Amino acid sequence: MSLLTPDIAARLTANARTRIDAVRRGLREPDPRPVVRFFNPVGAATWLATELDPDGILFGLADLGFGCPELGSFSLAELEAVRLPFGLGIERDLLFEAQHPLSVYAAAARAAGSVVLGERRLAAAARRLSGRA
Repeated sequence: MSLLTPDIAARLTANARTRIDAVRRGLREPDPRPVVRFFNPVGAATWLATELDPDGILFGLADLGFGCPELGSFSLAELEAVRLPFGLGIERDLLFEAQHPLSVYAAAARAAGSVVLGERRLAAAARRLSGRA
């Protein structure tokens, strides 16, 4: 089963083309918002992806649940091939809507030791700033 809809794949591919174009032109690389969030429904792994290349390699923030989230590349085919207990696999967060550029998620995740904890801290900070604490 594919983890990506055609619309999500198109957005990821467009981000990859934009970055490649910026690099070729000697411009600062863009810092897009993540397009999609994947997670392990029975574990701690989480991935936020911003780009997809023609070979099915995603780029984004990967957190395998060991306390050291990092930016890098990961294979869409490998995510789709994962078989977990109870017949489950890696899932796409259907409600995910990025609020920040990838660099903000990465900094928060590194400081918290987890993408999920970093996201919670970012949400709490946003609530405090808006007076909804």
